[in-house]
Amino acid sequence: MCGIVGYIGKRDVAPLLLEGLQRLEYRGYDSAGIAIHANGTGKAAGLKIAKAKGRVRELESRLPKRFAGSTGIAHTRWATHGAPTDENAHPHLDTTGKVAVVHNGIIDNAAELRARLTADGVEFASETDTEVLAHLIGRSQAEKLEEKVRDALRHIEGTYGIAVLHADFTDRIVVARNGSPVVLGIGEHEMFVSSDVAALVSHTRQVVTLDDGEMATLKADDYRTYTTEGSRTTATPETVEYAAESYDLGGHDTYMHKEISEQADAVDRALRGRIDDRFSTVHLGGLNLDAREARAVRRVKILGCGTSYHAGQIGAQMIEELARIPSDAEPASEFRYRDPVVDPDTLYVAVSQSGETYDVLAAVQELKRKGARVLGLVNVVGSAIARETDGGIYVHAGPEVCVVSTKCFTNMVVSFALLALHLGRIRDLSVADGKRIIEGLRKLPGQIDEILKGEAEVKKLAAEYADAKSMMFIGRVRGYPVAREASLKLKEVSYIHAEAYPASELKHGPLALIEPAMPTVAIVPDDDLLEKNRAALEEIKARHGRILAVAHQEQEKADHTILVPKNEPELDPILMGIPLQLLAYHTALALGRDIDKPRNLAKSVTVE
Repeated sequence: MCGIVGYIGKRDVAPLLLEGLQRLEYRGYDSAGIAIHANGTGKAAGLKIAKAKGRVRELESRLPKRFAGSTGIAHTRWATHGAPTDENAHPHLDTTGKVAVVHNGIIDNAAELRARLTADGVEFASETDTEVLAHLIGRSQAEKLEEKVRDALRHIEGTYGIAVLHADFTDRIVVARNGSPVVLGIGEHEMFVSSDVAALVSHTRQVVTLDDGEMATLKADDYRTYTTEGSRTTATPETVEYAAESYDLGGHDTYMHKEISEQADAVDRALRGRIDDRFSTVHLGGLNLDAREARAVRRVKILGCGTSYHAGQIGAQMIEELARIPSDAEPASEFRYRDPVVDPDTLYVAVSQSGETYDVLAAVQELKRKGARVLGLVNVVGSAIARETDGGIYVHAGPEVCVVSTKCFTNMVVSFALLALHLGRIRDLSVADGKRIIEGLRKLPGQIDEILKGEAEVKKLAAEYADAKSMMFIGRVRGYPVAREASLKLKEVSYIHAEAYPASELKHGPLALIEPAMPTVAIVPDDDLLEKNRAALEEIKARHGRILAVAHQEQEKADHTILVPKNEPELDPILMGIPLQLLAYHTALALGRDIDKPRNLAKSVTVE
C-alpha cells in the first residue's frame, strides 16, 4: 500500500520524483506530495513541500515554478488514518519544519504517542499516524540524523517503510523498513529509494532490498545499511529481471487489458525449462525439498489473501487429485489469528503476487517460529516472503501494474499444477498421467490465445449484463474457486455486487435471490459433474433467472454461452477463468470505471 520514491544526486529531483510516483500510483492514489532540499548540498537552505489531494497529476499541476533541488522524497497515498486531504497527504513535517517523513504501513500505537506529544505541547497538522513519527524525529536530541531516526523508531509499534529528509543534513536520505518494502536503487553518483522496483528501472537495475529491522543512509556517491540497533549489515546489489518497458502500457488503453493479453506468454515463461519429459515430471529446484522429504508430507496447507487465496483453492484441489495428499486453502488473515495447530508433517505454501502481503508474511513468520516447513509461491524475486520461506516457486508472470490481478492469478494456478505434478510423480502418480498433465500444460498458451481471440463476443455480452445491480457466480468442485475469483474480479473493477456459491448450495438458500434482474454466471466444465451442473441451471431457469454459462459446449438452458477449449480436467479451471476476466474488464469499461485504479483499493497490501 502507498508508494515511496526518493532521489539524491545531481539531477533536478522534482521530475524524477513525479515520474516515480506515476509508476507507483497503483499502490495508492488518493493524495500525493513531494519534499526537497532547496539546495542539495552545502549550507542548509530548508525544505520545500508540495502536497495535493487526488492523483499525481494534481500534485504536478500545483508544483511552484521554482521547485528546484537535487535531493527529495515523495509519496502517493492509500488512506489509512484520515480522509484524503491536502493536510493528510505525505510528506509530514515536524513542528520546526526541518524534518520531512514519508511512510508506508500503520503505526499501531499512534493514538498513544499522539496523546503524549499533544500533552507536551505539540500541535498536529494532520489526522495521520505518520505525523507522530516526524515529531519524534524532530524532538530527538541525538546529533546524527541516523540516530534521530533510530531514537524515534524505538517508540514505534507497527509496520513501516520510511524515508526521511532533514534540513540540517542536506547530503543524505535515511530510510528504514519493518513489514513494508524499501528498495534502494544504485546508480552512478546518484542513489534512489522506492517501495517498488517499478519506480527505479528507468534509471538503474541494480537494487538492494532492505530486510525488516534494517535501515540505510543514502548519499550521492555511497550507501550503507545497518540494523535499527546500529550494527552494520552487508548488502549486495542484485540485478532486476525486468526492464522499464515491462512497466509501460505497450499500446493498450489500460494495464488490465495489457496484462490479460499477456497471459499466453506469461504461462509459457512459467513452464519454460521446468518440464522433464524423460520422467514425465517437472524440475522445481527452488523448492529445497528432496524426494524423501516430499514423501513424508502428510498434508498441504495453502495460505493467501484475495486472488492468491482463490488460486490456492484451485491448487489444493490439484494437489489432492494428482498427489493424493489432503490439502486445503485458507485466508492467511484468518489463519494467523486462530491459534492454529502447526503439524510437523504439514507442508505450508504461502501465496502472494508481491511477496510482501502483510497478512501472508506475518503467517509465514509465525509458522517459522513454530518450526514449520514453509514454501513461497510469489511473483517478485527477492521479496520478503521469498526470503523468509524455506524454498518455493517463482511464478514468472512479469510485472503486474493493474490493481486487479489477472495474469498473476493464472500463473499462480499453473505453478500449483507444476507443484502438484512434482509431488504426484514422487508419490503414486503414473508415468501415463504425468505425461497427460504435461501435454495439457503445453497446450495452455495456445488455448489462452484462442480464448482471447473471442474478446469481441465477450465485450458484447458485457454490454448486455452491465445493467445488473447484482450477479451470482456458481460452480462445483473445480469450478467453485473459479466462480469466486470471477465474482471478486467483477466487484473490484466494475463495483457491481456479486456473490459466489457452490452450485450444489443454491437450494440451501441462495435460490431466494434468483429473479430476472439477478443474472447467474455458471462454470460448466465438461466433466463428471456436467449433469449435476445442468440440473442447477434448470433450477435457476425455473425461477426466471438469466444465465451466462462458461462451458466446453453450448448449454441449452443458458441465455448465453462462452465456449472455452477443453484441456485435461485438472487444468480446465486455468482456462475457464480467463473469459471472465474479460467480462469484468468490459463491464467496467461499459460503466466508465477507472479500471487500473478501482476505488478504495491498492495493490501490494502491506497493512493489516
